This record gives sequence, structure tokens and C-alpha cells, in this order.
Amino acid sequence: MPSVEQIFVTKPSMPTKEEYFEEVSGLWETGILTHSGVKHQELEHKLCELLGVEYMTLFTNGHLGLEACFSTLPRGGEVITTPFTFVSTTLAIARAGLTPVFCDIEPETYTIDPAKIEAAITSNTVAIAPVHVYGNVCDCAAIDEIAQRYNLTVIYDAAHAFGEQVDGRGIASFGDMSMFSFHATKVFNTGEGGGVACHNPEIKRALDAWKYYGFETSGGDVEVVGANAKMTEFAAAMGLCNLRHFEEEQKKRQQAYDRYKHNLAHVEGIHFCPEQPQVKSNHAYLPLTIEAQYYDRDAVVSRMDEAGVHPRKYFYPLTSEYSCFDYLQVDPHDTPIAFKASREVITLPLYAGLTDQQVDRVCEVLVEALA
Repeated sequence: MPSVEQIFVTKPSMPTKEEYFEEVSGLWETGILTHSGVKHQELEHKLCELLGVEYMTLFTNGHLGLEACFSTLPRGGEVITTPFTFVSTTLAIARAGLTPVFCDIEPETYTIDPAKIEAAITSNTVAIAPVHVYGNVCDCAAIDEIAQRYNLTVIYDAAHAFGEQVDGRGIASFGDMSMFSFHATKVFNTGEGGGVACHNPEIKRALDAWKYYGFETSGGDVEVVGANAKMTEFAAAMGLCNLRHFEEEQKKRQQAYDRYKHNLAHVEGIHFCPEQPQVKSNHAYLPLTIEAQYYDRDAVVSRMDEAGVHPRKYFYPLTSEYSCFDYLQVDPHDTPIAFKASREVITLPLYAGLTDQQVDRVCEVLVEALA
């Protein structure tokens, strides 16, 4: 009996082998595989053009990019952030010697609620770290206004927001820094990698130094406690290839997203995020609320897994619930909207290679699991 096709929540976009081999072939001539080689420099330049920013620093992964961002802040300070995110956000704050302070989210976008930020500000607050979630964009104007009023740094975790625009303005133009993840599962990938966009040459200098052990110049003084977080030429080459196909891949994601919404429009007890009309979305993920008054979210996911379709409880649990943060003595119920979302939201499979037939099958399996 033939095995059932397994459909996972995401699948990497990749160029053809021929395109990638052609891109990396010159590396055998130069012998430069790291330390900001030609591919690295070219990718930084192209990303600045695409994102509409002045500076971009590439990292071996997005998490280390976040750590580099938070390393620019005074140690011991507090950073207001959201618990409804991947644990990387909160870990990066803590590993930089800072204290995460959790703020609740908006119920429709799952992004940090600006109306609740001011109540969390203290004399120890040094920054706000909002997270663009699933491709849903934070209320950047409100957040930036608060930050300017209180003289706070704004560091966006934009792992899910690559290539997005708000009223025609690139998402990386908001705040002081924006970290993008180029992990294999993201809308744009370098296999593994990340980048931080900024507008200040001093911040760019600090980020570049941090990712090279803290060296200001090769063989010079080590000014900060940095790390080895340089992107390789092979990863940068993968990024250059994937960047050529980015718009094409986005259209495929849009088609799959639209088919999901059409197929599931009349299913009671589930809820799509409202689209943000001012946002050019990248459709990074497809979140769906499985309303607790109708269904048991965990049971639905279990039934779908058994049928060979694998959604993800993303994000569950809240980062404030992880035992490594017990020292913060945070009650996750203090952020009730985030807590509720963590118990009701799933993300359905969504990637550029997803066929109409696969979308239809996911929908059928979901409806059967709900029943």
C-alpha cells in the first residue's frame, strides 16, 4: 500500500543546482570562503537596495544578529518585548545581559500592543523589541513615537517580515535596527543566515565588529565582547540565487494563501487574521485561530498529524513560560491575549512549492479533524 504524502508546515525555496553551482564556481579561484568576501559584499549591497536601507550586516544566523543588536545597549537595562514569539527573541535579550519585560499583544495581528507599552516603561528601560508576527506588521508609527518620547532604542525582530512594505515604505526603515532571519524556512533564505538593517554608520560599525569577535580592525583592539558570527560565501551565494526569484516565489505564496481562504471561508469556529490593507504582505506564514469555544486545538493538530498533514502550534508555549526564564517570576496570565493565542493558533503549511492539490488536501484534513 503506498504511503501517504507528508505535508509539512514549510519547505525551503532553492535555486536549481546548475544556478547555484555557477554562483559558487568562482570560489575555487579566489579561495575566499568567509571574512566578507565578494559574494558577501554583493549580497549586502543587493539587500540594501531591495529593503531601502543604508546599511546591512550579514550574520551566520538571525539569532546572532539579534544578540549583536542587543549588545549595543547598556547591560543591566530592561527591554520591553512580547512573549508571543520564537524563544530566540527573548534569549537574545537575556544573553546580552538585559531583562525582558513582557507586554501583551493585539488580538488580530498578534503583534505587541502599543497602548500597553507605556505602562511597562521604568527608569531602567533602555529599549523596545517588537516582533512582526507571521508577516503581520507592528504599529510602527505608534511604537516609534513612544520610543522618541522616552528616548528608547527600537530593535525590531523582523524575522517574518522580509520584503514587506507599509504604505510603500520598507519595513526596515522603522526603528533603529531590524533583524531578518534567512533560515531555510523563511520567505528568503541563505540556507542558514540572517541580517540586520540599520541607518546609523556607528551602529553598522558596532555590528560588524561584534560578529568578528569584537575586533574593530583585523589584528587590532577587541573593544566589545563579540562572537564569531560571519556569514560564509556559500551561504551568501545561496542568497544571491534566491534573491533573483524572490518576487516569483511571493506570487506562488499568494496563490496558495488565496486558495486556503477560499476553501475555508465558511468553516465555523476558525479565524484568519484580517489583512492589513496598508501592508504589502510577504505571506510568510498562514496562522489560523482554532477557537476554544468550538474545538480543542491540540486534538485537531494531533488528528492532522495522524493524517500526514503537519501544522505547527506556533507560538506555543509563550516564551515567558519556558523554565529558563523562571528567574523573571512572570505569570503568563499577565499577558492574557498572548496566552489565549498560544492555546488557539496554528500555522498551516505554506510555501512557494505548495500545489493547489496539496492546499486542497490540507483543507480537507483540517475540516475532517475539526469534525
